[in-house]
Formats: sequence, structure tokens, C-alpha cells
Amino acid sequence: MALIALAADKGSPGVTTAAVALAAVWPRRVLVAETDPAGGDLVYRSAAAHGGPLNPNTGMLSIAATARRGLVPDQLWDHTQPLSGGLEVLVGLGISEQAAGLAGIWPTLGRAFAQLADSPHAPADVIADCGRIAGDSPAIELFPHAALVLLISRTEPEAIARVRDRAAALAAKLHGGSRGVASLATPLIGVVLIADPANSGKLIHQVNDMLVAAQTGARVIGTLADDPAGADQLAGRKRGRLDKSMLIRSARKVTVDLSQQYGAAWANPTAGPTAGPTAGAGR
Repeated sequence: MALIALAADKGSPGVTTAAVALAAVWPRRVLVAETDPAGGDLVYRSAAAHGGPLNPNTGMLSIAATARRGLVPDQLWDHTQPLSGGLEVLVGLGISEQAAGLAGIWPTLGRAFAQLADSPHAPADVIADCGRIAGDSPAIELFPHAALVLLISRTEPEAIARVRDRAAALAAKLHGGSRGVASLATPLIGVVLIADPANSGKLIHQVNDMLVAAQTGARVIGTLADDPAGADQLAGRKRGRLDKSMLIRSARKVTVDLSQQYGAAWANPTAGPTAGPTAGAGR
């Protein structure tokens, strides 16, 4: 697979929670990279494997100097830290002003993330938390190297309208503006909705119809449960059976649907996703 980039158009739909939830159930070794130019959250919300806090200076901040001299994919591991539970993360910037230190090296990072899956020593997929994006967000420079860009959205009408428009704008930027053919180009663009599981099947079809009508080339992958208690468990703020939470159960389904819809396209870059909305939506 290689690089999967997660992003949002506006607001706080839960991109970081989505990235960590998907990584927690990913079927292969995976690295979570906090690439939000506005700064990361994991250093504030998650504990390191040793029980103490994560080191804010080891991650995107420390990799900046290395990447300016060129970056071999395996060097990414020199800048990662394990969370409590074992998930490996590349901690994000502390504040947005530090993003200036990454100017010019975003494409280098994108190539390294994309090539990590082919490492002969320590292969892994990369799930990049790109935060909120706009036309001038430097994190968009990662997208041409991604296998898939996932837009995370809540389900209020204005949020759905914005994700439709953002998907169309990204398709134009990444695929040359040829409307209706974005589903055949890479990176593929998908949408994940943060929603009440009881209404997920109906929502998927409604939003998918909107994306098709707008000729965005994007498709709804599925839904992650709007589960604040599960998000607190994932962050270590609340105790409980995380594997039984609605959030993790829905994340497992999304990973299965990703493989079903996009597996052929990842194996063959000229192939598009399989037709139709998420398989078995609403199960």
C-alpha cells in the first residue's frame, strides 16, 4: 500500500483520532506520521511505551535536518517513538511556526513515506495525519506520493458540502482538472464519515451520490463511529475494552473496505477502485 494521507477541510472532525484508530487495526506494520503543519496532538494526548511522555523533539522536528541532506526511507525509524500499546509514531510539530523549518522538504518526506513499504529491512505502510488542509497547506505536497487521500468529515450538511468541494478541488489539483476521470488516477481520493453507526448505510449512499453528481472522482469508503468514549480510550484518557468500542469496530470495517475497494488499484496503478459504495454498508 505505502502512503495513506488523512486530511480534513475545516473544523475538527477527528483526523488524528481516525489516523490512530485505523493504524491500531491495520493488517500490516504501520507508522503514524503527524504531518499537520499546524502542529501535532499526540505528544499531549498519548503516553510513550515507557509510561512517560513522548519526546516532542523526536519526530517531524528532528527529521527536518536529516531530510535536507536526503532521506532514505529506513531513516524514518530513527525519528519514531512507540506509544503505550506499541504503535509507532512520528510525532508532529509543537507549533505552526516550526513548519517553516520543513519548507522545501515535503516532497522528500512524501517519497520516503511512499517507499517505506518497499524497504528490504523494515517495511511498513505510513498513515499521515495531515490535519486541516487548504490550497496553500504545505502538507498537500505529500499527496502526489500517496496511494490514497482520505478526507475525514462529519455529517452536518455544511460539512458534507465542504468535503464535496474539497474533493473536487483536490482532484483538479492532483489529476489535472479532468472532471470525471479522477477515479482512474492516483492518488485515489476517498471520504470517511464520522457518524452514528445506526445511520451509516443511508449516509454513505447519500454522500456518495453527491460526490458522483459533482464528478469529483471521490467515493465514500465508509464510516468511523462518532464514539467519544472510544476516542478517550484510544488516547489513554479512559479505561475499558478498547477492542470492543464502536470506534475500533468501525475502524476494522473501514480497513477491510479499503482493501476490497482499492486493493487492485494499489497493486496496479492503472486500475481504479471497484465500482459502487462501500461493500456491505450498514451491516
